[in-house]
Amino acid sequence: MKGMLKFLTCGSVDDGKSTLIGRILYETGNVYDDQLEILEIESKKIGNAGDNLDFSLLLDGLIAEREQGITIDVAYRYFSTPARKFIVADTPGHVQYTRNMATGASNCDAALLLVDARQGVLAQTRRHLLICALMGIRYVIFTINKMDLIGFDRFRYEQIRIDCMKIFDELRNINLTIDQYYCTPVSAMLGDNCVKKSDRTPWYNGPTVLEWLETIQPEEYLRDKPFRFPIQYIIKPGLSRDRWQTMALNAINPEEQRTYRGCAGVVVSGEISAGDKIVILPSGRESAVQSIYRGDEPVDNALAGDSIAISLADEIDMSRGESISKPENRPTLSNQFKTRVVWMDEQPLFAGRRYIFRGPYGFVNAEVLSIDDAIDLSGYQKLAAKKLEMNEIGEIQLVLDRDVPYDIFSDNRTTGGFILIDRLTNATSACGTILHSMRRADNIHWQSIEITKEGRAALMGQKPCILWFTGLSGSGKSTIANAIEKMLHARGRHTMLLDGDNVRHGLNKDLGFTDADRVENIRRIGEVSKLLTEAGLIVITAFISPFKADREMVRNLMAQGEFIEIFVNTPLDECERRDVKGLYKKARNGEIPNLTGVNSPYETPESPEMTLHTLDASSEELAERVVAYLTGEGFL
Repeated sequence: MKGMLKFLTCGSVDDGKSTLIGRILYETGNVYDDQLEILEIESKKIGNAGDNLDFSLLLDGLIAEREQGITIDVAYRYFSTPARKFIVADTPGHVQYTRNMATGASNCDAALLLVDARQGVLAQTRRHLLICALMGIRYVIFTINKMDLIGFDRFRYEQIRIDCMKIFDELRNINLTIDQYYCTPVSAMLGDNCVKKSDRTPWYNGPTVLEWLETIQPEEYLRDKPFRFPIQYIIKPGLSRDRWQTMALNAINPEEQRTYRGCAGVVVSGEISAGDKIVILPSGRESAVQSIYRGDEPVDNALAGDSIAISLADEIDMSRGESISKPENRPTLSNQFKTRVVWMDEQPLFAGRRYIFRGPYGFVNAEVLSIDDAIDLSGYQKLAAKKLEMNEIGEIQLVLDRDVPYDIFSDNRTTGGFILIDRLTNATSACGTILHSMRRADNIHWQSIEITKEGRAALMGQKPCILWFTGLSGSGKSTIANAIEKMLHARGRHTMLLDGDNVRHGLNKDLGFTDADRVENIRRIGEVSKLLTEAGLIVITAFISPFKADREMVRNLMAQGEFIEIFVNTPLDECERRDVKGLYKKARNGEIPNLTGVNSPYETPESPEMTLHTLDASSEELAERVVAYLTGEGFL
């Protein structure tokens, strides 16, 4: 029997993905008698196959899936034939569930990409093929389904087959390839060319879907690649058995238990043997493998895919998130990457936004340096872009807070892949692949400076901080900020006021008022404000800063407690009544397309350090409250 094959079904909505897999399960004897009885009953009640069995019900398990006759979540099924074992991921076709399809594709070696014979190649077909190529899937079969609905028309099949071959070739425009691809005509409903060859397509001489799945030869799971072992857990003696994996504890003799220290994880690629020399990254410390445990058994070696515990010959401090490899083929270290991502968040991606980078070696803070391009689905061309919307695919540059070990994705799918996590919601915002590191990352280093921020601030007799005023245009931010600076100046304090309009005359004069430019505007101001606090100053800023993520980005640049968010809460109608600059009038007349509060969103702070209600007090009174806050918190 050949090795296990992991594959997925994908394609546009209602192309018959679940029905195809259900048909294969049925015809290969992988449906149990009780399942078949339930299927017969449910096919009559809620099925969409007329008098026939609705095989999609074998895969669609959610109530919403059964009610609508669609796939929403990824459904995994295990089955086998005399030739090999399979794991199939049945993925959804709706555009809004593209993230689920990408999740399924990330762990597969092959794909059945279904196309409705009546509709041909659609945008979602192209999107799913692109994601398959992006995720490193090497084998794809275009399954032209519902041939029964077009009378098994050979001419129509050939038209679609030519279109499919064309989009495979177009992948080369963005340096992506599929090693092996094929087309086959099927009817999942009736079973034609699914498991057995059909008499209704005498003009087709190729393999059935199952024959193709049984004969392809996916590479051995990264076993020929360099050894990579991300540390997931440290095993060491503790006060109780809770600190141990029970089976491992039982396998180790009592004398060894008192001194045993091991690191547990999954071998991502390559192999390791007892006695092999290893290096721990990013520290670069070297040692040798003393013992290897697989489950409760000591073993001499381990291969890719094995879950093991390794102990070392030397007492070296190790922790979760570090990497073990062999000295002669260690992974590269870098903190700046060119990447390709599938954007999954409802909130668009902008340059300057910060996320959590999750790779095989743990979590790292990351910032999007730039969005280089978005990939146009119509011809797989790279187009200039300032943002990525949900389900768009593009190339971006990332900078991390620290160096991490990595391999480029084309060399190692596991150590070259990652996800981006929203810092506020913890939702997965993107999945991506590393194309290469940025050369500048190797040439730029932190210079050690002996005079510290604390030393500079001590000369001024104050603690540096940022007073970050946010609110609608006309809310009174600049007026209050100016009053505060005058009060602090009168006390002999060292300050700097950064005003939104003033900064746009110089540093940010190249920026407009689109969402992307607003994000970059705040990113620059945040970095400048941080530099000014390094000088020991109390920085006062007055910017609309409409997006919560951007304000949080600046907060995360600062030390704990140094970012003081002040929400100037003035109702929109009052801001419009004031309208000192005439902006609201112009916006209402259609002369300004992106005025916050009118035709551009403002995200109200959820838990600011201070909220100032301008209708309840004068600017001077509000300024005094802020100064009192600074005094009470020990900044003055």
